[in-house]
Amino acid sequence: MTTEILMPALSPTMEEGTLAKWLVKEGDTVASGDLLAEIETDKATMEFEAVDEGTVGKLLVAEGTQGVKVNTPIAVLLEDGENADDIATPASAPAGDSDEDSSEPTTEQAAEPPNASKTPAAPVQDGERIFASPLARRIAAEKGIDLRSITGSGPRGRIVKADVMGSRATATDPAAATSTDATESSKPSAPSPAPMAAGPSADAVTRIYEGRAYNEVELDGMRKTIAARLTEAKQSIPHFYLRRDIRLDALLAFRAQLNDQLASRGIKLSVNDFIIKACALALQAVPDANAVWAGDRILRLDPSDVAVAVAIDGGLFTPVLKDAEMKSLSALSAEMKDLANRARDRKLAPQEYQGGSFAISNLGMFGIDNFDAVINPPHGAILAVGAGVKKPVVGEDGELSVATVMSVTLSVDHRVIDGALGAQLLQQIVDNLENPMLMLA
Repeated sequence: MTTEILMPALSPTMEEGTLAKWLVKEGDTVASGDLLAEIETDKATMEFEAVDEGTVGKLLVAEGTQGVKVNTPIAVLLEDGENADDIATPASAPAGDSDEDSSEPTTEQAAEPPNASKTPAAPVQDGERIFASPLARRIAAEKGIDLRSITGSGPRGRIVKADVMGSRATATDPAAATSTDATESSKPSAPSPAPMAAGPSADAVTRIYEGRAYNEVELDGMRKTIAARLTEAKQSIPHFYLRRDIRLDALLAFRAQLNDQLASRGIKLSVNDFIIKACALALQAVPDANAVWAGDRILRLDPSDVAVAVAIDGGLFTPVLKDAEMKSLSALSAEMKDLANRARDRKLAPQEYQGGSFAISNLGMFGIDNFDAVINPPHGAILAVGAGVKKPVVGEDGELSVATVMSVTLSVDHRVIDGALGAQLLQQIVDNLENPMLMLA
């Protein structure tokens, strides 16, 4: 039976991708683990491996094709004795149903052992084929489970491994299942929510600018993802904002002293390195704020996994510094430089830019005094950092003096962190930066 290779989801946010390059051609024999293609996701270009063995019968998607939806067939793998005719008209599937017999997503394919026994023939119920993955049919046969008793959770109701593993060997009465389905279908459906108001269409906008010179820029996967996620964030996350000014004179003096001592090792600490450390320690001091929104619950993290926004051509990455509270300033500095360099080359692995509970966005290096950052879901908060500038300040003794002051804004998800808790977290960040030696204690 031919096996369709599907467009993989190489990151949790990936809905479509670009098939950048094929690493095989039609007629090539491949084994599990062989590289098949290079896929450009919304964040990076990654290699895609085969999870089955066979002969490449047909490449369904050309190199350079953009917008290929996840789980769309991109190639067909043939078993021994099969040929191109089996691709056009599969002998075991009714005409028009070939899509139903596609292979399972890669997680299930990978679960099949290389020397697995032949898959049992697809069962038929009332003259119609029951669609189930090869692995699901084999497990059902081994456990004595009647596939007619299982409702599939895969695409178009296809039965997959998880459906069979969660079923018992004693099959339920198909007639009873049919009766239940009929009862369920007779229930009145809930009214559909009103669609959200959309912006003007592309045609409407271009008509406005008829007769004016412009260049049309095609959106790549990263820009589409940024647009979708930030729209979702601003529409669905109840942001509130906390603002503070931070005096940096003690930190700048301390940083200069450390850099003098570290110069022989080729290490130069940035103000951003201290900000990362200050936030990581603040999350430990205020653990209730070290949290993320998980749909119907809050997850409170033990480690301080801090994401830092890095601008790249056409978008941005937020690589995550994990266990930041445990690392020295020099270790954080080296790791941040490495992550930033690989982010600009789009060479980060998904696990390096996913996760975290808190983010930092620093536009101070671009001369921005202050701004409000958008929370990157599911994070509970993000710190927007402005430039350090000389300002007149009034000391505790009432005397007027000049100090280097940095303005920060903490954007907070009110579902996760309330006002008082957010204020405690920001106060801790301020204390750490204004008393930098405490971060080394």
